[in-house]
Amino acid sequence: MDYRIEHDSMGEVKVPADRLWGAQTQRSCDNFRIGVGIETMPAEIIYAFGVLKMAAATVNNSLKKEKMTEEKLSAIKKACEEIMAGQHNSQFPLVVWQTGSGTQSNMNANEVIANRGNELLGKKLLHPNDDVNMSQSSNDTFPTAMHIAAVLTMEDKLIPAAEELAETLKRLEKENQGIVKSGRTHLQDATPITFSQEISGWRSSIEKDIKLLKLSIKPLYELALGGTAVGTGLNAPEGFDSAVAEEIAKITRKPFVTAENKFHALTSKDELVFAHGAIKALATDMMKIANDIRWLASGPRDGLGEIFIPENEPGSSIMPGKVNPTQCEAVTMVAVQVMGNDVAVGMAASQGNFELNVFMPVCIYNFLQSARLMAEAIVSFNKNCVTGIRANKEKMHHNLHNSLMLVTALNPYIGYENSAKTAKKAYKENISLRDACVKLGFLTEEKFDEVFKPEEMV
Repeated sequence: MDYRIEHDSMGEVKVPADRLWGAQTQRSCDNFRIGVGIETMPAEIIYAFGVLKMAAATVNNSLKKEKMTEEKLSAIKKACEEIMAGQHNSQFPLVVWQTGSGTQSNMNANEVIANRGNELLGKKLLHPNDDVNMSQSSNDTFPTAMHIAAVLTMEDKLIPAAEELAETLKRLEKENQGIVKSGRTHLQDATPITFSQEISGWRSSIEKDIKLLKLSIKPLYELALGGTAVGTGLNAPEGFDSAVAEEIAKITRKPFVTAENKFHALTSKDELVFAHGAIKALATDMMKIANDIRWLASGPRDGLGEIFIPENEPGSSIMPGKVNPTQCEAVTMVAVQVMGNDVAVGMAASQGNFELNVFMPVCIYNFLQSARLMAEAIVSFNKNCVTGIRANKEKMHHNLHNSLMLVTALNPYIGYENSAKTAKKAYKENISLRDACVKLGFLTEEKFDEVFKPEEMV
């Protein structure tokens, strides 16, 4: 392999000749061989760095024209546009398991932008620290990238996926009006419910979760950029923080603003904990809905069998004809991962020491994995399962009229205790509630038929 020699404040470093990164990125590659090629800095963070570096250069050009010239700005913007387009993702090799401030990923961005900008210019004009990192510190750029990445992933991927699922459930709710089935509590038979009412519970859960997600995004609009090393804004010109937030808002078309208190913005990750809590809330509801659907579809002969779901692939390597609720299983596994990630996000956020949190890479890695996985799982679940749900009306009718809990309708006429005796006799002797009630002398056949109407119990 061919190498070139790069240098930083610690000396010279050999860097692969075909790579855009420099000395500090290479040192990180050499010193942190943990999860290499697998647990690398998320693409969403790389994109966010492209955004914030472009914004910073633009504002520096307006506030420090003598240092950030038009020529430098043009080269930086072009390099950032290429990064945002994903053209240089291979130039960001660093793993999550690095310095807890994300300094090496900030320098990775600085070096790639500077070297690519110099390539575009055909001369060595840009310096990674002096130009690309002007008016910034890793301590304010990395938390800014975290918020940008979190907002974009939630607003552009996760919420649209949840909204699409809610629309599907709304359609199913309308299509299944009037179908009465047995309700269930504690996994035991309960009083009747319409299938549309059951679906409405799922739909409402998702709609509530969408509201929570939107509510939790608002604090993430605040950006740390401008706080520099410890929150004081050292080496950043006056007005840089507000101007750069406005520029980021312009690039992303999201309402980003500068954080009111930079000391808080650098050390606290409470906004991410709050937002991840909303993602976890969605995961818990998705777990419940997916489990409901696979229970209702269980069978086909020896389970509940009250709904049909799409048959997407063979379910067994040994049992011919078996089909499994695989989309439900994928959703529930993702939900488990999100719940685990919530612990990691919370623990990482609790590790702020004095003026800086030093668990930022692992915090955002887990956060973005949760948002991305949840979005993709919901899209897959909606497309490959929920849209194809059909009611098994015959089985629902059979289960409804076979349920002993219909006896609840008799409470106003024979009382709770006599209703319980009726249900127990029917179960013990394997006879109908009607026969049991008449045998016990609680009601005549005519009176029973008059008051016992399951379809009206909903």
